[in-house]
Formats: sequence, structure tokens, C-alpha cells
Amino acid sequence: MWLRQAFFRWLLPAAFLLPLWLLIGWGVFQGGWSILWVLFIALPSVFLGQLLLTLLTRSRPSVRVERAVSWWDVAGFSLWHGLTIAVGFFIDGAFGWLLTAAIVVGIALIWLQLWQLWDEAKGSGARLRETISWSTIPAADEQAPPTRAHEVIVVRESDDHR
Repeated sequence: MWLRQAFFRWLLPAAFLLPLWLLIGWGVFQGGWSILWVLFIALPSVFLGQLLLTLLTRSRPSVRVERAVSWWDVAGFSLWHGLTIAVGFFIDGAFGWLLTAAIVVGIALIWLQLWQLWDEAKGSGARLRETISWSTIPAADEQAPPTRAHEVIVVRESDDHR
């Protein structure tokens, strides 16, 4: 559970640190005119992609309640972040393969997040906003709580105002 919670806390800082790593990696391992690619394509793509993935992940009720991501998330984010870090080393001969793999895994991770969100939202739209600590809608297999008629007290005033 601690690993899943650590990934939950890592998601937002990753949106800033992964693009920063690409910039640092360019400065240390690459140099030259590829800075244009890093500044105008790589940094915004990784930043916005990670923010989108964080939003999709944290919008799931189970993630909000447990404050931990799923094991699918751990696997997907580990792979994508590992590939993004590897891209930042700008390794000759492997750069294109690493970049392609990072893009494919990033797109697959978006689909994974959408699939998990859809899976949790199946049933009714109200269940999407529901959490375990606040449950007012009975599950499909449980009965609604019994209701009883409330007492009504009627007070009549006389029309005589003498």
C-alpha cells in the first residue's frame, strides 16, 4: 500500500520534474540546436501529458478515498516515467526507439486511465461522485432503508377574534 500511496503523491511533482529532467539532460548529454525540440515539443508534451494523466487518475473515486493509485497505475507510470527519464539521456542510436516507446506508452496510459475511470463509473452517474465515507445510494443488490411516516401535528386556530 505504501508504494501505491507514494505514486499518488508523486504524480503532481512529476509534471514539473520530468520536463525539468529533459532540460537538464539536454544540457548535460546533448547540447546544440536540439534545444528547440526540447523547449517547444518535449517539455510541453511531457508537462501537459503528466497533468492530464494526474487529473484522470485522481478523478477516480477509489483513488481519492484510498489516496493511492491502483497497481495498473504503478506499472504504467513506472514504465512511462522510466522511458521519459531514459529519453533525457539522449543516447545515440537508442534515442529514437526510446522516444517512440515513451510516446506509445504515454498514449496507452491515457487509455488505461480512461478505462479505469469508466469501469468505476459504470452503473449510475451519481456513483461517480460518491465516496465510501459518504454513501446515500443503495447498491444494486441492497434494499433501500425502510422509511416510516412522520407524525403530523395540526393546530387549528379559531376564527373568533373576540
